[in-house]
Amino acid sequence: MKFELLHKDPASKARAGKLTTAHGEIETPIFMPVGTVGSVKAVTQEQLREEINAQIILGNTYHLYLRPGLEILRQAGGLHGFNGWERPLLTDSGGYQVFSLANNRKIKEEGCVFQSHIDGSRHLFTPENVMDTQRVIGADIIMAFDECPPYPSEYKYAKQSMELTHRWLDRCIRRFKGTDPIYGYEQALFPIVQGSTYKDLRKISAEVIASKDCLGNAIGGLSVGEPEEDMYEMCELVCDILPTEKPRYLMGVGTPWNILENISLGVDMFDCVMPTRNGRNGMLFTWQGVINIKNKKWATDFTPIDANSPCIATSKYTKAYLRHLFAAGEILGMQLASIHNLAFYLELVKEARKRILEGTFAAWKEGMVKQLRQRL
Repeated sequence: MKFELLHKDPASKARAGKLTTAHGEIETPIFMPVGTVGSVKAVTQEQLREEINAQIILGNTYHLYLRPGLEILRQAGGLHGFNGWERPLLTDSGGYQVFSLANNRKIKEEGCVFQSHIDGSRHLFTPENVMDTQRVIGADIIMAFDECPPYPSEYKYAKQSMELTHRWLDRCIRRFKGTDPIYGYEQALFPIVQGSTYKDLRKISAEVIASKDCLGNAIGGLSVGEPEEDMYEMCELVCDILPTEKPRYLMGVGTPWNILENISLGVDMFDCVMPTRNGRNGMLFTWQGVINIKNKKWATDFTPIDANSPCIATSKYTKAYLRHLFAAGEILGMQLASIHNLAFYLELVKEARKRILEGTFAAWKEGMVKQLRQRL
């Protein structure tokens, strides 16, 4: 993997770059649709490529480990072979999912014992077997096994959790360096900065992660319930420490305005289930603001969601028709809303990149954040 930093915005810390992987190039800043079980909900791979223009998508180690399981994935040639996605893939280590099962897991130095949400069977994730699992899945970018503390967390717990994450990281790196890729192409390991919303812990963690000299770095434990201002403060602090020549990935964030604000702080990569999850519930993100398509006011609005969008779901179908689909409980409504939201997110980061390259990002961002937050 190679990352090239192409341009910095003169009035902010926003960056435009190019990330090269074995399965293709990624122009940053970038948003990555979440395909938890190997599929982005209600969206085909063809739609991801041709309508949404996703450059990279995510899979999740926890879910893929449980189903379909490692043997099937290995036989298929990894997740690329299994789901037919030919572009880059990233896998989350499963740490967030395991630790969200607060009543069904036990954390210890060795790793984490948890119960499957599918059948209640017991499993152990360790830094070593999580690396092995991600070798089998075969993503281009894989994540270190970490503990994601909840918000709020007491200082003592956040510090212990961070230190455990650092010890686990050393074990992840040793295992990763001691094993070979399975499918004939290189994978990149990203460690994860933790520390909750405590500035001193975030500083310590960012310095530790930076010292490992991995090909890229991630920021975890944000967008878990903390105020937006705290998220931005932690992100800025961490980005000022992480090396400028490596890509920075802010995990699980967020709204369109969250993404623009964090781009301005120096983040390159984002993922979030929000575009599809909110879309399935009738919330549409647009350049003018947020639409609740279930509202009666849209029943006779025969204009497209966005006539200027290259996405067919956005430019061809009217607000009235989409509202009708939701009112009728038609699954097509959820699908079209999901496609629209994902296409909008990808258009948003594409426009942000264009503005960075032009040197006009900061001023554009200020006005755009206010516009995006409006409720229509």
